[in-house]
Amino acid sequence: MVEPPAITPVVAELAARFATAGKRLYLVGGSVRDAVLGRPTNDFDFTTDARPAEIQKLLSGWADAQWDTGIAFGTVGASKKGEIIEITTFRADVYDGVTRNPEVTFGDSIDGDLVRRDFTVNAMAFDIAAGEFVDPTGGMQAVRDGVLDTPATPQESFGDDPLRMLRAARFVSQLGFRAAPRVVEAMRSMAGQLTRITPERVQVELSKLLCGAHPRRGIELMVETGLADIVLPELTAMKLEIDEHHQHKDVFDHSLVVLEQAIDLEEVDQSPDLVLRIAALLHDIGKPATRKFEPGGGVSFHHHEVVGAKMVRKRLRALRYSKEITEDVAKLVYLHLRFHGYGNGEWTDSAVRRYVTDAGDLLTRLHKLVRADCTTRNKRKANLLRKTYDSLEERIARIAAEEDLARVRPDLDGNEIMKLLGLQPGREVGAAWKFLKELRLDRGPLERDEAEAALLDWAREHGITPPAR
Repeated sequence: MVEPPAITPVVAELAARFATAGKRLYLVGGSVRDAVLGRPTNDFDFTTDARPAEIQKLLSGWADAQWDTGIAFGTVGASKKGEIIEITTFRADVYDGVTRNPEVTFGDSIDGDLVRRDFTVNAMAFDIAAGEFVDPTGGMQAVRDGVLDTPATPQESFGDDPLRMLRAARFVSQLGFRAAPRVVEAMRSMAGQLTRITPERVQVELSKLLCGAHPRRGIELMVETGLADIVLPELTAMKLEIDEHHQHKDVFDHSLVVLEQAIDLEEVDQSPDLVLRIAALLHDIGKPATRKFEPGGGVSFHHHEVVGAKMVRKRLRALRYSKEITEDVAKLVYLHLRFHGYGNGEWTDSAVRRYVTDAGDLLTRLHKLVRADCTTRNKRKANLLRKTYDSLEERIARIAAEEDLARVRPDLDGNEIMKLLGLQPGREVGAAWKFLKELRLDRGPLERDEAEAALLDWAREHGITPPAR
């Protein structure tokens, strides 16, 4: 027996208002699917046989506010006691086969509305007034079986809206379901049609996939069907490479393991960390371009972190990710190998300061990425790497407590530099500031006299004559 969705008093009141007017009001989409899964939800979408003008009339005098932003698509929005409500008239759309924008046509039945939806698990409704589920396409059984299938043929569904192929991979990630064989085959044969979709829409679906509970399954489906060739072709390229440690089938599989291990390191009470997850997936993106076969049968990927950072920027910009996300991921990819120069703790305090300073606000994420990047099956080696990184984190904590590493600044500020050297604002002041910061990183905090003496020596070496003191 499936428990009905938990209906708030506002929703019950709204349904009664529609019923009194002789109109039906249904919950549809994710809230109904989640009810079948036994999951709580507060994301309600409604559909009705009432036309938009009738919806507006029924909401008038009842809702605290209403708006018609989506009325061209049959959607009327409103708010009541802090709850946001969106109601859409039954749809029976026709697609042009070129874009994913339908010719909006209103329908007359709930069954007709549901069969045009993307997947059977999302093609269920709940009649609020009658307290009954409506399931014309077998969505409940699909949920129980954990299968993602389309109400119509996959070819028809994906031909109407190619983004549904990427949504299939996203739902595999979010729900842990498997795509039906016919869905997989259609995705494989129609993957090229994803080029009809704007990068912005693709990016939204990809981000939701990566933030799902099972992103590995969604990514593997993308690669298997060729969607990755359109969205993230670098993933397919990694599948061809052999990891230099020979502990995994290929760099692609290694990257998926790193992704899973990075997710395990996320804070339990925090939202999924999109930046960390993208960085974990793409940290070795530069390996295919840097692979070199060494004498004796070895394989190297020298400077793949440098090449990878550039590739990440190019790909994420193409997908219209924000500048902040793009630069954060690129920096993590660039820095992810830095730790391997630490050896058995040979770094000086200066090197530790530079590691912290270069990572900046990304230090906590870098810790997680580096730890996740240890995928060796050799337990002794894995334990050694873990202990070594523990040692580095302990040194960072010690130096940070002593020197306030979070705010590494030169021992003299710009105004003090100009006064001491008799300079006006300009390039020379910037060069002097940079020199002092490098000195601070190398030697830690200096007494003021030491900092001034070092700056005066630097100035004389660079042809700057300080005023008499």
